[in-house]
Amino acid sequence: MKSKKNVFLVGALLLLPLLLEAGPRLYIKIKPPARKVIVIKPARPHRNAIWIGGRWHWNGKAYLWKKGYWTHPRKGFVWVPGHWNHNRHGWRWIDGHWKRV
Repeated sequence: MKSKKNVFLVGALLLLPLLLEAGPRLYIKIKPPARKVIVIKPARPHRNAIWIGGRWHWNGKAYLWKKGYWTHPRKGFVWVPGHWNHNRHGWRWIDGHWKRV
């Protein structure tokens, strides 16, 4: 009986990342505006700073611009910017993330 519980536990732990990623997805029928062209202010705060660009955010009624910001780089990682993805359901935001190099 104990081995069945262990098999179930291991299976649940292996599926957990898939279940967390499979949450509800918000699709928006209205195309997001074009990316804003901006002058980055303030200037780079330190030599290695990474700029995380601004983006259009859907608030349930309209798109609002969220400003970008400077951040510290993560050793061994590169920043992959977020983007809007379109399919038959509508538009969906894919978050930016740090990717191991």
